[in-house]
Amino acid sequence: MIELPTYELFILAAGAMAFGLYLLIKGGNWTVDAAVFVAERTGLSPLFIGATIVSFGTSVPELFASVNANLQGHPGISLGNVLGSNVTNILLVLGATAFVFKVTADPKHLTKDLGMMLLATAILVYGMLTDSFSQVFGLVMFAILVTFVVYQYRTDSIVIDVDDNDVDGPEITDMKGAALVLLGGLAALAIGSELLVKGAVQTGSAIGVPEAVIGMTVVAFGTSLPELSTCIAAARKQSVGLILGNIIGSNTFNILSIVALTAAIKPLDVDPVLLGMELWITVAVTVGFSIWMLAVGTLNRTAGIVLLMGYGAFLVAQYLQPM
Repeated sequence: MIELPTYELFILAAGAMAFGLYLLIKGGNWTVDAAVFVAERTGLSPLFIGATIVSFGTSVPELFASVNANLQGHPGISLGNVLGSNVTNILLVLGATAFVFKVTADPKHLTKDLGMMLLATAILVYGMLTDSFSQVFGLVMFAILVTFVVYQYRTDSIVIDVDDNDVDGPEITDMKGAALVLLGGLAALAIGSELLVKGAVQTGSAIGVPEAVIGMTVVAFGTSLPELSTCIAAARKQSVGLILGNIIGSNTFNILSIVALTAAIKPLDVDPVLLGMELWITVAVTVGFSIWMLAVGTLNRTAGIVLLMGYGAFLVAQYLQPM
């Protein structure tokens, strides 16, 4: 076997990660576009589409990356990806959005969704501290999510805009085209997740950083790009509901679908690296954001700057901690 110098190995691994992230994002977009087209053609309501397909769609990259990592024996990347994505969604995505557009909402309209996000986070903490992510526990977590989605659907309390003006996506005109786009999206997701996981493992090895930290930062940032693009687009349209619904819903789905399904497919071990600062930063950011929105209900430019600075501090802390 040919041994590559560390620098060359790092460049190849980083390139694999970048291309893998690109395929994950494109594959996620194509999959959602095809699914929405099929759902609309079969007569499903826009509310149901928004509450299930679109909400879950922004979490598809995280799902494929986490499942693939766990199947390959890298649970640190799986859980690190979810923890890091939830931190990134609040500090970076909402921070960048609030910097360009004031985000204001009536706290009473956020109570149920924020409560569900906090419950999901509590379940995550319990599972990590007790190393309980068995296949049964994963199925129970997913059942909780399904129950909540059904409840939201029946009470008509979810309102998510479905943007059909995706100029970067393929144009779908019939069911055959939808099937081809869906297959292409799934293929891109499968290949992208493989490249991302392999690249992340080799990158961590090349620079001496635990794979869990790579999952918390690089992988989490890449798989949160769909949320970032959605929120920036929503900010241009001044759609506050879509911005907050996207972030709160995505963070809930990350735990109760991604961690749950990853564990349901194969029991998920907890990397000890994640039981320190990483877990408690995730909890602090989630709880702090929830309290702020329930008490104040507004994120202005100053708050956006604070959130972005917090994200910068989070990244620095990840790579300066003792390895």
